[in-house]
Amino acid sequence: MLVSRAPARQRPRAADDLVIAGLVPMSTVDWPDHLTATVFLQGCPWNCFYCHNQALIPVRVPGLVAWQEVRDLLARRRRLLDGVVFTGGEALRQDALADAAAEVRRAGFAVGLHTAGAYPRRLADVLAAELVDWVGLDVKALPDSYPQVVGRQRAGERAWECLRILIDAQAGASARPGTAGGGPPGSQGAPRDVAPGPAGGGRDDQLPGLRVPPGPAGSASEPSGAGATPSDLTFEVRTTVVPGDVTARDAYEVACRVHDAGARVYALQQARGQGTTGDFAVTAAGWDAACERLAGRIEALGWERFTYRPA
Repeated sequence: MLVSRAPARQRPRAADDLVIAGLVPMSTVDWPDHLTATVFLQGCPWNCFYCHNQALIPVRVPGLVAWQEVRDLLARRRRLLDGVVFTGGEALRQDALADAAAEVRRAGFAVGLHTAGAYPRRLADVLAAELVDWVGLDVKALPDSYPQVVGRQRAGERAWECLRILIDAQAGASARPGTAGGGPPGSQGAPRDVAPGPAGGGRDDQLPGLRVPPGPAGSASEPSGAGATPSDLTFEVRTTVVPGDVTARDAYEVACRVHDAGARVYALQQARGQGTTGDFAVTAAGWDAACERLAGRIEALGWERFTYRPA
């Protein structure tokens, strides 16, 4: 007699499965007003021409740092560091991120996340599980301009959906993709987390939502972490500009839409040449002055916090 069995539930990936490209033991720049360790995760589905971490884009490159090194660092730096920032690459691409973030919080540290907005469903998952205290979200351009910047179709829809998710989460609303009224003007609900074949080979086009480890982020058997709740989640939106490019052309309108959507912390950044392909100019005649004028216009929109970061 044949007995059908339900498929086994796939377990979350363990933190030790993270593919880590680098670790900065102490940083003052990756989370405003926080002293952090910064973990660089390998792999990104997008190929931004001005990316200053080009070596982190390929998805089939082995890691250089074991997660145990991060554990050991945190054990030594207890009460010295405020938290850990996961960046990339695109940190949300790796399923083991959820387990790693939960472990960091149990160790007593806050968790920061840098994301380009490639995976709105996964962002919603980590926020709903209260695994993240702060997010730095890149909004690179207006939605229709994204293919010129990242080399992928529909990327703009996903990035702007991530902005809506963050605003909803900060307000205590349900942070789930696909609810009515979200996204930039003209968007049609939430896109799936779909990204055509990434630079560097491999397929990254059907990523499921993050499988969050069972139990709360802080368990009774281990030290409780800082613990974000929807009421204390904070985030920064930032836009990076390149001279003579759509990023610079769109920047003021991007800032206006971000502000109108409800975000209140914003940063304008000049692109840097270090770590890039070198195939574009990072400066031009009058560029610094033009960026300063742009920063002044954006700051005048009225933010709780505005930062201008020259190259």
